[in-house]
Amino acid sequence: MAKSSRSKTSKAWLKEHFNDPWVAKAQEQGYRSRASFKLLEMHEKDRLFRPGMTVLDLGAAPGGWSQVAGQLVGGKGTVIASDILAMDALPDVTFIEGDFREDAIYEQILASLGDRRADLVMSDMAPNMSGNSAVDQPRAMYLAELALDMAERVLEPDGLFLVKVFQGEGFEDYRKALQSRFKRVVSRKPAASRARSTEVYQLGFGLK
Repeated sequence: MAKSSRSKTSKAWLKEHFNDPWVAKAQEQGYRSRASFKLLEMHEKDRLFRPGMTVLDLGAAPGGWSQVAGQLVGGKGTVIASDILAMDALPDVTFIEGDFREDAIYEQILASLGDRRADLVMSDMAPNMSGNSAVDQPRAMYLAELALDMAERVLEPDGLFLVKVFQGEGFEDYRKALQSRFKRVVSRKPAASRARSTEVYQLGFGLK
């Protein structure tokens, strides 16, 4: 019964995915994922990128956000991307494969930054969803906390932090933590974000 249920869920997801206008738009415009449009919309609203910036992208695969960042910071900018999954190379993007909770990967990220501080740390990380919110929500919040820890370690004082969070248990506490660490925090729900998803992006301006 469980296998049949999973099969139905997978088929429903595939149908939604291939009927998704944002997926079609990504394919037409050469972006790696629909997530590119989420970032482009937030950039249009909040001016996240400027030429020459140093950007750290956590949970980067398949590269939709890194692709946008690389285009917008230009050749004089720096984009460092990291994920536990492999990612095809992108122009002017340094990719570090591995789990940044591990010391070796963490040190690789710091070494790639060198003596620079990041202007923007962004995280579109999410756990593999089981469909059980009692399991998924704590995992998602844990990833958001890891991203915040990294941001505090590498951001310049007036840097930006953009992170995907899911509404539910722990969300309000996390938002309060952001407000205590950044001068201003706003919530964003881009049009390319699926309406049924509880994901909401938090953007912190100016690390205190």
